Amino acid sequence: MLYLNALYRYPVKSMTPEPLERALIDTLGIAGDRRWMVVDAATGRFLTQRLLPAMGKIEARWEGWEKLLLRAPGMPDLCVDVPSADDALRGVTVWSDSFQVPDAGVEANRWLSAFLERACQLVYMPEGRARQVDTNYAEIGEKVHFGDGFPLLLIGQGSLEDVSQRVGRSLDVRRFRPNLVIEGSEAFAEDDWKRLRIGTVDFRVAKPCSRCIMTTIDPLTNVRDPDREPLATLKTYREREGAIYFGQNLVPLNCGALSVGMPVEILE
Repeated sequence: MLYLNALYRYPVKSMTPEPLERALIDTLGIAGDRRWMVVDAATGRFLTQRLLPAMGKIEARWEGWEKLLLRAPGMPDLCVDVPSADDALRGVTVWSDSFQVPDAGVEANRWLSAFLERACQLVYMPEGRARQVDTNYAEIGEKVHFGDGFPLLLIGQGSLEDVSQRVGRSLDVRRFRPNLVIEGSEAFAEDDWKRLRIGTVDFRVAKPCSRCIMTTIDPLTNVRDPDREPLATLKTYREREGAIYFGQNLVPLNCGALSVGMPVEILE
């Protein structure tokens, strides 16, 4: 039997994952997921652990739905208010998407700039300013938060165990930054899934997820693997047309609630 083995949320793009036992699914994926992002202060371009591994040391957690709590080694805790949807708008860029979102304020920007040793700003994604998902893989009106391209990422536990065995050590699933981890399927069975249901929520599989250097960062130590694992091993058997694939990007088709342990039904 297939079931939901784990749920993760990332309040701020590229910061530490938050394990959940229960989550609400809204039009942008897991409620509260990747609604905040750090950008370069001068250009507005998004910043991640690819460039700034220290972002992986920052813990970001929602305080209700009106505040964000930031914690980092050597820094005082900081509580950031959710800005209004049209307040202090600034232009930002995620890959090839450029759009405007509200800035989170001077105090948050100073805190992050001090810790990351780079001039940066914290921005927020109101639902009404969400981006259109690539229409090559989604319908008009299907939106995404600050994620790289899609609302949700699914990893099969069997696939994780397969690559762990090939690498020669157990890999923490969090290095792949999934939202949903599915237990009970064979390795890479999810490659053939098109639609699935968990509880009352249906999802469409949009496309496989291409992987980058972030998968080589150990989420516990925040250190990059000197041998570029598991990316180097994945390249030997999961590369197609120059991209390395692991996991599946999902689009939610309706709203509802998920809980760890729920059965998963493959609809197509």
